[in-house]
Amino acid sequence: MRVAGKGLLEGGDDIAFRFDGTTYRGRAGDTLASALLANDVRLVARSFKYHRPRGVFTAGSEEPNALVTVGRGAAQVPNVRATVQEVYDGLDTRSQNAWPSLKHDALAINDALSPFLGAGFYYKTFMWPRGFWEKLYEPIIRRAAGLGALSGAANEDRYEKAFAFCDVLVIGAGPAGLMAALTAARAGADVILADEDQRMGGRTLAETHQIDGAPGHVWAGEVLDELAGMENVRLMPRTTITGAYDQGTYGALERVGLHRPPGGALPREGFWRIVARRAILCAGAIERHVAFPDNDRPGIMAASAVRAYLNRWGVAPGQAVTLFANNDDAHRTATDLLDAGVKVVGVIDSRDEAPVSPDYETFLRGRVTGTAGRHGLEEITIAHKSGGRTIRTDCLAVSGGWNPTLHLTSHLGARPEWAPGRAAFLPAKGAVPGLRVAGAARGTFSTAGCLAEGIQAARRTLADLDIAAPDIAAPEAEDAPYRIKALWQVPGDGRKWLDLQNDVTVKDVELAARENFRSVEHMKRYTTQGMATDQGKISNVAALAVLAEATGRGVAETGTTTFRPPFSPVSIAAMGAGGQGEGFAPRRLTTSHAASLERGAPMLEAGLWYRPAYFPRLGETTWRQSCDREVGMVREAVGVTDVSTLGKIDVQGPDAAAFLDFVYANRMSTLAEGRVRYGIMLREDGFVMDDGTCARLGPAHYLVTTTTAAAGQVMRHLDFARQVLRPDLDVGIASATEQWAQFAVAGPRAGALLADLLDDPVELPLMGAAEIEVAGVRGRLFRISFSGELGYEIAVPARFGAALFRLLVTLAEGQGGGAYGMEALNVLRIEKGFLTHAELHGRTTAHDLGLGRMMATGKDFVGRAAAGRPGLCEDREELVGLRPAGAVKQLTAGGFLFAPDAPPERVHAQGYTTSACFSPTLGTGLALGFLRDGRARHGETVKMVDHLRGLSVLCEVCDPVFFDPDGGRARG
Repeated sequence: MRVAGKGLLEGGDDIAFRFDGTTYRGRAGDTLASALLANDVRLVARSFKYHRPRGVFTAGSEEPNALVTVGRGAAQVPNVRATVQEVYDGLDTRSQNAWPSLKHDALAINDALSPFLGAGFYYKTFMWPRGFWEKLYEPIIRRAAGLGALSGAANEDRYEKAFAFCDVLVIGAGPAGLMAALTAARAGADVILADEDQRMGGRTLAETHQIDGAPGHVWAGEVLDELAGMENVRLMPRTTITGAYDQGTYGALERVGLHRPPGGALPREGFWRIVARRAILCAGAIERHVAFPDNDRPGIMAASAVRAYLNRWGVAPGQAVTLFANNDDAHRTATDLLDAGVKVVGVIDSRDEAPVSPDYETFLRGRVTGTAGRHGLEEITIAHKSGGRTIRTDCLAVSGGWNPTLHLTSHLGARPEWAPGRAAFLPAKGAVPGLRVAGAARGTFSTAGCLAEGIQAARRTLADLDIAAPDIAAPEAEDAPYRIKALWQVPGDGRKWLDLQNDVTVKDVELAARENFRSVEHMKRYTTQGMATDQGKISNVAALAVLAEATGRGVAETGTTTFRPPFSPVSIAAMGAGGQGEGFAPRRLTTSHAASLERGAPMLEAGLWYRPAYFPRLGETTWRQSCDREVGMVREAVGVTDVSTLGKIDVQGPDAAAFLDFVYANRMSTLAEGRVRYGIMLREDGFVMDDGTCARLGPAHYLVTTTTAAAGQVMRHLDFARQVLRPDLDVGIASATEQWAQFAVAGPRAGALLADLLDDPVELPLMGAAEIEVAGVRGRLFRISFSGELGYEIAVPARFGAALFRLLVTLAEGQGGGAYGMEALNVLRIEKGFLTHAELHGRTTAHDLGLGRMMATGKDFVGRAAAGRPGLCEDREELVGLRPAGAVKQLTAGGFLFAPDAPPERVHAQGYTTSACFSPTLGTGLALGFLRDGRARHGETVKMVDHLRGLSVLCEVCDPVFFDPDGGRARG
């Protein structure tokens, strides 16, 4: 079916690929769909519900029909759109949702049973008998559900994640996108141009129109060559912008190695997070179909797709092509087919007036009323103003008009607006902050209009960025008006299909309306309309129009369903890149991870981070030996540990101080520049959420630190407070946890280590902060301690973290110290009575923790009112320290506290332990816990019982600060 002299592909049919066990040949640049059509393969899939035969319908990512499984074994990928998959030597594909074969599918019996399987039948059928659901109905439904299937084996392919930043993100590389990118690039802006196609150019690749006197694809190539030569431009073909998110963030899926055989050096896919100061959406438009009887046979295609296969890939989808349209655009397809020598049987135009050509017959006021051909279209029946007839044809190109690809503009909740003159929805203005729309995505369907709008959108965007725009004239191009008369369905007998993949018909939508599922969202779920892998890109608007007719409303009044990310399917492997084999939770590694492993440190998972438990040395056979040595090292010399996992939140703005006063229980607005203050945050119910430090780095610049476990929770809390509780405050917040590597240096010789480390030594008071330089790298220094010793924390940009850790450990070892891990860190903090989320477990108040005086009385803050309730202030379990007072010396976390002579039963419990350790500094076991009226009971004896471990230990109640209670060691 190749047409001599047509197409943009170079070379011959020298690529061998397989489909359903048969070897075919294609050309470089072919998609699987174009290569199959070139080999006259029309039947490629089966529909979901009725297993009806399906062929290629479109030429892009909106394809609802031609879904295949690619690969074998662990690497097989189901539900791949044949219109997107590029062919390569050895590509192995097969049809899915059919057994025993695609042509002879046993489950096609569902089609004969269709009168019993209408919309919502499962809601009505599988309700009774009640006991049948688990034993009969559910197993059968699960076995029949789905299209393709995974192998069940672990996929060892590599996937990547990446981040990018730019001034202007241009989404779509058609005429509008190319002009927008060129205008912004010539102005000097940092530009990313992303397009989901393997070759950029958009519709210029599928049309015969000229731009500035040259074929459209030639013009596009020249623009792309200029952009590729600019250092401020990144071209990203094969990259789909999948979602629009807050603050100019966009998700993007790049098909990195899917066009090559697996097993190579390239990852299969990469998931990008792109942060753009501004964005321009030039995603074009999608041609929709018309619902007429039996409109789903292989050989029935979108008219624009027929044109694309001919002009771009040099393939004629049929030998005798007929067109059915309600707009002028489809007549282009007829002209192009004729120029290529392909027979055009006629154009069936539903309008009273339409373009008429002497080269083919035009049927005005025409309708397709039926089709024939089981595995491929053979003939159609039509009615027109002069009567009716049957036409022999093997390809019917259908055009019901164009829908702007506006999905991204709705991802933040905006609803598109109905434009009757276009018979389409258009994007709402200002739907996504910082995003402009140009070209066909905005409802402009002429090439000249798209080119001009691309320039205009770029100029306005550059003005927003205070960048001078260059003077660029729009190229000359076709500027034909878009003329359409809406046609959603053709009256007549037979099923009229809307959602081609999920087998939703006009009758199904009308049934939903009769059964009072009049809301668009209710109709969608009742019929499964638009819930296929294409998300209804081809069918949604027509289905909405049918629902409007059935309910006596207009399309605008009926509304749309909610467009949600992703725009097109995204593999879980791509979104979870780097986490293969790690389960659901991500595996977060510090910059010192490799160096810690080199030193033999076993890793503990703490708040999703992997942190070293201890650093064993030669001759140490137990963890306790290593832990005790590391504790003594910090108390007597100097130790280094990685504290990068602590949450770090940057808070800036004119009202930053007022905002922090509101979220902290204590006051932060009085904090001087260059100083650090310990603080606590409460939840709205009055319980302590988290503790940490707040450093004032500038007049309106603060850095909040959180515990490792609560970093995400606190960030969500601050964001909620900023947006909902105090939207009147001018303040911005950003998580900086992963941007900084931070290391604690603690011990009597910490000062000497810093003198060897810093380019310019800094004298800092306790709870001070300053900017520093380490080997020419700018960083931050804080004098804070979680060990009770003279302590500092040094922060540098994360890319320098690994080098700084190795340097710090080397210097510490020269001072008689070294690295210490989580076990020693826990002992050091228990000795000092410092808190972690073992104590801040969500059921403790500031009063319980002995921090009640930190709650400021002269200001409002989150949780203030609730914290004052009597139930949170009186007759509470309070933080205490515990030492063994009997023959048994072991204390454990999770034990319950009783009076010495009380039965160890729940009703007699007076408290519980939260943390425990053996203190090599004090030579005894220690524990922190909560005891009823504990602060008034120092010196008493209680009994700790750990039923799980079979322990019963008499304990002395004491102050939770066991070591250096006056804090002299930390002050140096």
